[in-house]
Amino acid sequence: MDINNDKTLQALATSINFRQMRQKLISSNIANSETPGYKAKRIDFEEALARALDIDKTNSLNVENSKHYNVGGGGFDNLEPNIYNDPNDVVNDSGNTVDVEDEMSKMAENEIMFNAAVQLLNKKLALRKYILNSEK
Repeated sequence: MDINNDKTLQALATSINFRQMRQKLISSNIANSETPGYKAKRIDFEEALARALDIDKTNSLNVENSKHYNVGGGGFDNLEPNIYNDPNDVVNDSGNTVDVEDEMSKMAENEIMFNAAVQLLNKKLALRKYILNSEK
């Protein structure tokens, strides 16, 4: 069994790493909720993760020419999340775009998704351990 080629393990580990990044970003938004002119930040990684997981190859591009760039045809090595200023936030009098209640809700959702990914990773590793022990 080659763990390095297991897309499920790679996807779960990548998701956990990106969820940690999202949690830090949301925490930063909350910490700067009183900072004049601060713009709330967002991080998107779900689309890049979906391209990396592209099992049926419906989202991949043909990279047949050396001048083509592989933008996610099933690889986890070059995944980069997209960090940007949130365009949907309302600006308050000080120019700040952080809505603390919205950030807290995003933080709770992210925590739930992080915990789910950790549980799935633990189950997957426990299954591998069971298989390895049963082969002895």
